[in-house]
Amino acid sequence: MKISDLLKMGLRNLFRRKARTALTVVGMVIGTISIVVMVSIGIGIDSVYEQAVMTNGSLSLINVYPTGGYGGGYYVSSSNDGQQKQVQLDDAMIDQIKQIKNVKFVSPMISKYVNPVSGKYQSWLEIVAVDFSVLKEFGIPMLESGAYPSKDDKTKILLGSNCLRDFYDWSSRFGKSKTVDLTKDKVTFTFTDYQQNDKKRPYKISINENYAYFTNDENTMYSYSGFMDIDYFKEIYTKYANTLKVEDRKKAMKSIENYSQAWVNADNIRDVTKIVEEIQGLGLQAYSAMQQLGPMIETADMLKNVFAGIGLIAMLVSAINIANTMIMSIYERTKEIGVMKVLGCLVRDVKKLFLFEAGMIGLIGGGIGIAFSYLASWAVNKYGGKLISSIIPGNGWYVDGTGTNFSQIPWWLPILATGFAILVGVIAGYIPARRATKISAIEAMKTEG
Repeated sequence: MKISDLLKMGLRNLFRRKARTALTVVGMVIGTISIVVMVSIGIGIDSVYEQAVMTNGSLSLINVYPTGGYGGGYYVSSSNDGQQKQVQLDDAMIDQIKQIKNVKFVSPMISKYVNPVSGKYQSWLEIVAVDFSVLKEFGIPMLESGAYPSKDDKTKILLGSNCLRDFYDWSSRFGKSKTVDLTKDKVTFTFTDYQQNDKKRPYKISINENYAYFTNDENTMYSYSGFMDIDYFKEIYTKYANTLKVEDRKKAMKSIENYSQAWVNADNIRDVTKIVEEIQGLGLQAYSAMQQLGPMIETADMLKNVFAGIGLIAMLVSAINIANTMIMSIYERTKEIGVMKVLGCLVRDVKKLFLFEAGMIGLIGGGIGIAFSYLASWAVNKYGGKLISSIIPGNGWYVDGTGTNFSQIPWWLPILATGFAILVGVIAGYIPARRATKISAIEAMKTEG
């Protein structure tokens, strides 16, 4: 049998019994919509948690603090009697952390507030000193302008997108404010840790000479802070300390011997919990978003499997419906099958005919179902956000149903769903098709109808 003959006969048979074909197609449409929308919700939940990770830091990032410092909202006690053992975060401790298995990168951090000044306008800015050589490994955002520092260029200051927006003229009547433009306005900053020695000129650092801007993202750490290389920071802070009184100079230099924080990057998110425990075993505080988001993501994965299961059940019902339709079709077309065999039609051609019809039902139903899936996805995002956010972990903290697209259909999902619908149709029609090939031609010719 020619392919053209197969197409003509298959399509003619489908449209000859329009009501039955339409009902079977409707079943496949519902099955396709169910599986596409359910999978799209699972993809949307993944995207929501990815955004949560970007907002709260990479899952492989561990924040380390000295004992007695801030550690993600809690303190760690290192002795059985409840007394805290004071453990500082210095170079020796940084070296110990680097030796922990599955630790990829470590960057000590020093955080200081400075006073940026532009003419009559001034503001406050947090300067975070980190190891620029591994800065990119900690998931920092792209730059809006300028370039990342090279290995030999450690004098660059990376500024958050909101760092220079609120400069105030406190001498004006109402505290006039403006956004500083570094291409036009000269900006310098000074450290404010200690009172300046009146006998020495204040040490000022210019921002205009070498800077770059982060992109305007929602991560507040990168939006409102300035980042400097830790070696360069120590260099300029030492120059600042030399302008202080002797007693303050010693305090200032002492303050940068120990670090306020450290970033630790794990090889894999699966290693984060173990690394956190080992760091805490050193007497330090350690915190990672993985500790809170990890269990939430596991629960979300379970919900994704439930959603996918619901879609598969709907598709299974559609497959049963196709099988029933094809079996009924065989009973009604027994004589037709006999005529085909008497005229010399091969057994495999009979099978191909019924498999083609079943596959076409899957294709038509899948195609229509894909179109309606986009409409259903829109409805879920517009009206179902709060409902979905209320049943997934992190509601109200990491997840907010307002304006969240919980149903996201990537380009590959419609293609995969259409192929799956055709496959389901062919599989559902296989047993009826095989049954058709076993019908005796002589017995079929005796059948009335």
